[in-house]
Amino acid sequence: MLALGGSPPAGTLSFSNTITKQAFTTELNGFFSAENSSRCPSSIRASAVPLVKEAASGVNFIRPHLRNLAPYTPIEPFEILSARLGRAPQDIVKLDANENPYGPPPEVMEALGNMQFPNIYPDPESRRLRAALAKDSGLGAEHILVGCGADELIDLIMRCTLEQNDTVLDCPPTFTMYAFDTAVNGANLVKVPRNKDFSLDVPAILMAIEKHKPKLIFLTSPNNPDGSLIKEDELLEILKQDVLVVLDEAYIEFASEPSRMTWVKEHENLIVLRTFSKRAGLAGLRVGYGAFPLGIIDYLWRAKQPYNVSVAAEVAACAALDNTAYLEDVKVKLVNERDRLYGLLLDVPFLTPYPSHSNFILCSVTDASKSAKQLKADLAKEGVMVRHYDNQELRNYIRISVGKPQHTDAFFNALAKVA
Repeated sequence: MLALGGSPPAGTLSFSNTITKQAFTTELNGFFSAENSSRCPSSIRASAVPLVKEAASGVNFIRPHLRNLAPYTPIEPFEILSARLGRAPQDIVKLDANENPYGPPPEVMEALGNMQFPNIYPDPESRRLRAALAKDSGLGAEHILVGCGADELIDLIMRCTLEQNDTVLDCPPTFTMYAFDTAVNGANLVKVPRNKDFSLDVPAILMAIEKHKPKLIFLTSPNNPDGSLIKEDELLEILKQDVLVVLDEAYIEFASEPSRMTWVKEHENLIVLRTFSKRAGLAGLRVGYGAFPLGIIDYLWRAKQPYNVSVAAEVAACAALDNTAYLEDVKVKLVNERDRLYGLLLDVPFLTPYPSHSNFILCSVTDASKSAKQLKADLAKEGVMVRHYDNQELRNYIRISVGKPQHTDAFFNALAKVA
């Protein structure tokens, strides 16, 4: 038996505070020499291994499919952007993230200032907010689930439906979180590219459904980044298929068509996602919600984090819904400014804008001597931020969020300097 303290008796292993694998192996072999062989069974002598185990590399603890996952590239935080550009935040015209420049109704700030019980966990069912959303949408609260932004609900839907190597259909160019979360959840992504005008290629979608048997398909209306709408007959045709359709309506308030939230009562394979980020100017508080068939929502309730919507987020969202007149006024202002921005962009010789039903406009940079990426960088030096994408599909495009009239003027002033 090995001694744990004092001087080791003859024939036993001696340990120092540090011992190398090689030295330990040598001493172990010595211990199992002929003079000690009778004291150790042959089975142990034959399989003797060092007792010191090498530490595993940290990456070995990570699930294999995540080891090569490219991180999602978000927009830079305002304070980081301010420091990088050497400009005060108020001197930056931020048209790169589709944020609402008017902010929330004044009732929101008042409600946050008077918020009670921030030390108590929030209602895990967000009952007050879901009741307000039911009144706002005309859909029963039992169909509504609230999340920490619609992004949380996208991931939750995948976690509840996808098994390893299930397939998700994506229709790029579109919101890149669908592809990102598919990779995070270990599923396969099948892309059905949109037509040149960014409309859905419905025949190709139907063929892909038949061939790949996907579990989910993500559709966005209006689509990000171009602002196009999905036609009703196209959506109905896809809903006839054996696939769960997730319809992202993050920008529907700026469109000429109503939301399809109430459709979930009639279509067991439809989920509709919405957000407070654009309509109510609450992007920083992260409040999203979804409409679900009753046959699906019960299981999402079981799997969601219990306190996923903060007290502040629920208070702010409810206060915003209390002033729908303000929300409508801001929407009208943004739609009017979108139309003005589009008309002005038509006169820029090296840009081709696409008609949009959202609060942004996508432009193709058509002059071969100009780089869309460089144009974004040059505008940033003038304190105007627009969105550029590094992927192949959109490398010659910039996306411009709709701001206030003075933001549009600042954009064109900067464009005149760098063009």
